[in-house]
Amino acid sequence: MVRFLSDKSYMRRDARRRAIFSAAFGALCTAILVTTFSAPAPALDSADQRMTSPTAQLPMFKDPQSALRAGIESYHAGARGASVEALRYAADSGESLAQWKLAKMYADGDGVARDDSKAFDYFSKIIEHFTDDDPDPGLRSAASSAFVAVGLYLREGIASAKVPADPERAFDLFRYAATFFRNADAQYNVARMYLDGNGVKKDVRQGVSWLDLAARKGHVQAQALLGQLMFTGFAGGAPQRPRGLMYLTLAREAASGSASDQWIIDLHDKALASASETERKAAVGMLESYLKHQE
Repeated sequence: MVRFLSDKSYMRRDARRRAIFSAAFGALCTAILVTTFSAPAPALDSADQRMTSPTAQLPMFKDPQSALRAGIESYHAGARGASVEALRYAADSGESLAQWKLAKMYADGDGVARDDSKAFDYFSKIIEHFTDDDPDPGLRSAASSAFVAVGLYLREGIASAKVPADPERAFDLFRYAATFFRNADAQYNVARMYLDGNGVKKDVRQGVSWLDLAARKGHVQAQALLGQLMFTGFAGGAPQRPRGLMYLTLAREAASGSASDQWIIDLHDKALASASETERKAAVGMLESYLKHQE
């Protein structure tokens, strides 16, 4: 036991890995020792109405690119009303980045009243443009996230906008973003749909394969779900309890602590409580190896 604890001393000397993952090792090693011994941002609908009224003076922009720059600058300056007007001008002129920014603002209720219908419309404009065209490098991230966002909307539907659920279409969008853009969120959602048999025929092997791709990119939810499947043996074949515990530990330490991540914490704690001392030690060794390969 002393030798096991001293083997980790070099980990403490590595400041970078300690800053990121010391908590993960601490959680496992502590368990081994125990075994052996503001009000939300105001909605701008009223401001939008004033700015777009027939008597209001609309800002003039040289071109859509100028409007995009003005919109981004206004956003970062906290002038959300001016930002929305400029971004709308640019978005209506086909600027994909402006469409994406507006979509995000409406989806998150960021400076405007949340409106899933508008968010869906703006995200949809982006995927219509990039279904066949490869975006510039600077737009790949925005484009891939738009495919994921529309997929999420279509998987559940938008009742307020009378957009019906279309899981088959959602799966196609996730798979496109997962393969063409290699987007980890898309890969995770493809995995979930395979595992649930939602929008596609249920296929656990395919689901686990897609989870593995996302987990290797550091996707927290993918790590947690993959870890649980390995630990319990539902990934196929015999249970891989130490490796499953390793992934659950990585996910547990990266979880935000919000209510949406509580399931990750619960899965980790349940697995840790049922793991033997030998399995916990093996998980620590695998975690060490995993971290070395991430450098």
